[in-house]
Amino acid sequence: MVADRVRGMTAPLRLETITPGNVLAACALAVRPDQKDFVAPVARSLAEAYAQPDVAWPRLIFDGDRLVGFVMAFFDVRFNPEDPDDLPRSGLWRLAVSAGEQGRGYGRFAVESVCQEIRSRGGTRVTVSWKQGEKGPENFYLRLGFHLTGETSEDQVIGEMDLTGTSRSLPVAGAAGQGR
Repeated sequence: MVADRVRGMTAPLRLETITPGNVLAACALAVRPDQKDFVAPVARSLAEAYAQPDVAWPRLIFDGDRLVGFVMAFFDVRFNPEDPDDLPRSGLWRLAVSAGEQGRGYGRFAVESVCQEIRSRGGTRVTVSWKQGEKGPENFYLRLGFHLTGETSEDQVIGEMDLTGTSRSLPVAGAAGQGR
């Protein structure tokens, strides 16, 4: 698996649902201080997931028994519901890798896992939005194969990636889709 080669370890990465046993650890997860303006706290994400259970797909990222990150996907959301031509989208809503765990492939694993889940639901593209800035995630998403669409959502730009294999996109992850 790509993430194992990046990390240099053999413990399998996995996604897990949020449970009463891990919710406090999830809420304590924090990105680097210079990234706090670019991603909402996990507690806010969990509140949004609670309020929109048919749309949100929150998961914790574990390396063995160690919590290393949080990812939340969304499914079948129309960004412009007043536009009859606006097609539903699915993608990354939030991604946070713990401050001391960055640069080890966990973010890529999370994106691959979301892409696999979207594929399993019949989706052919993945959407993400991000706030641009010097310490923001733009280079990460562009390196993975996302391209800017020219659209914005509030103060964030929107990127998309094709999942059909007809253009540059992430490979299917062997362990992706776990933890449904």
